[in-house]
Amino acid sequence: MVLNIMPDINDIIDAAARIAPFVHRTPLIHSRSFSLMTGADVYIKAENLQKTGSFKVRGACNVLSQTDEGKIIAASMGNHAQGIAYAAALFGKSAEIVMPFSSSISKQEAVRSYGGNVVLHGETFGEALAFALAQKDRYFVHAFDDDGIISGQGTVGLEIVEDLRQVDSVLVPVGGGGLISGVSLAVKTLLPRTEVIGVQSVAARSAYGSFRDKRISDFPPSSTIADGIAVGRVGEKTFGYIRQYVDDIVLVDDESISMAVLLFMERTKLVVEGAGAVAAAALLSDKERFKGRKVALVASGGNIDSNLMDRIIHKGLLKSGRIGIFSVDVEDLPGRLNVLTGIIAARRGNILDVFHDRFDLALPIGKTKVVFTVETRGKEHLEEILSALVAADFTVWKQDGQKK
Repeated sequence: MVLNIMPDINDIIDAAARIAPFVHRTPLIHSRSFSLMTGADVYIKAENLQKTGSFKVRGACNVLSQTDEGKIIAASMGNHAQGIAYAAALFGKSAEIVMPFSSSISKQEAVRSYGGNVVLHGETFGEALAFALAQKDRYFVHAFDDDGIISGQGTVGLEIVEDLRQVDSVLVPVGGGGLISGVSLAVKTLLPRTEVIGVQSVAARSAYGSFRDKRISDFPPSSTIADGIAVGRVGEKTFGYIRQYVDDIVLVDDESISMAVLLFMERTKLVVEGAGAVAAAALLSDKERFKGRKVALVASGGNIDSNLMDRIIHKGLLKSGRIGIFSVDVEDLPGRLNVLTGIIAARRGNILDVFHDRFDLALPIGKTKVVFTVETRGKEHLEEILSALVAADFTVWKQDGQKK
């Protein structure tokens, strides 16, 4: 059995040696693009390149390498599940993984590919967790509220410090708190002046609320593209580390996360899942806070559902203004659409889709609403196109329903 003693830096150092044969030491990549965009000196801890596509395999290997138990059970939205299944196969154990029905199908299949037996139960992580805890015939490994898990995840922070001795800020995704507990313990012990900032989705903010209230509070998560950190309650143990070592926790919305995922793909050529992109989203959303500072972003995972990818990219393009959706009120007469498309083409907008809405109750008889989806170079280019349409005496409505 694993001994439950509160981890310190020596436990993390021991964990690093213990798991080294089984996991990657992931690169700390300097990003010139993110640095230019934010005015900070930005480094990416690329845990999306880790085995199983996530940092979770670190804690899983640390725990399973130390227990004699042969039958393992865990509850997870996906990344912990894959880490446990992978580690169980390494150490000759049987792994049963309880996942909610809402978990990504691609992550369910990945767990099975590593040899784990997937049991679907409940609609949320909390329901899956309660079911797993009720199974007494297997050794339960918590996704985050476990000393061995925290020590294993802390090796991410240890590697950051070893590779970047002078770092001002480390931004870390937060769900239940296992990753930020281990990372903050390592960073604050070795570099006390470095600030550690957690990042959560506005749709799942238990750690954020608990941090500010100074007590654990539940926050049932709603739908978010950062599904890997959609946890409704921060851990009991992890909250202690958060209070002791974490300087701040901030929130980001799905639009900002989508934009970060898109920028990772375009600017760094890295595929990062929504939960893994929240640190970058926080940096991009508050550039002034980090301007002139040396910043490390933990890109915690890259297990993104291919079906979700298209929606995330689309949201990111909308957020950046590189796809604009707007409508124009126009007389329903031959040739009027040609005038509209001519104005857009003259400003080098690429029309992706056109839709006529002749049944809008707000329109007088004889008029139609033409809805355009247009590819542009960005927000300024989109604004140029809209202004040209207004200058030609057309009534233009932005996607948010506001009149141009």
